[in-house]
Amino acid sequence: MILGKVVGTVWATRKDEELVGMTFQIVKHVDLDYKMKDTFVVAVDTVQAGVGDVVLVTSGSSARQTVQTKNKPVDAVIVAVVDKLDVTD
Repeated sequence: MILGKVVGTVWATRKDEELVGMTFQIVKHVDLDYKMKDTFVVAVDTVQAGVGDVVLVTSGSSARQTVQTKNKPVDAVIVAVVDKLDVTD
């Protein structure tokens, strides 16, 4: 899974019919101090995350395991909104 922060939304009025009704969020990867990295992913939002939320993103074949994305042409899905991290060194 990827830890990231939602920084925007992708609007697509024309898309594959399997994707109609899905929201696409732009998620920048973050480190354990919530510092944003340069990399990002566009992910289907299954948990109603919003801009500014820290989220967990799953990708690859795991992205097609949610109820909303089963057998859909997606490669990344937001599966959780993170409340906090407990990190020990």
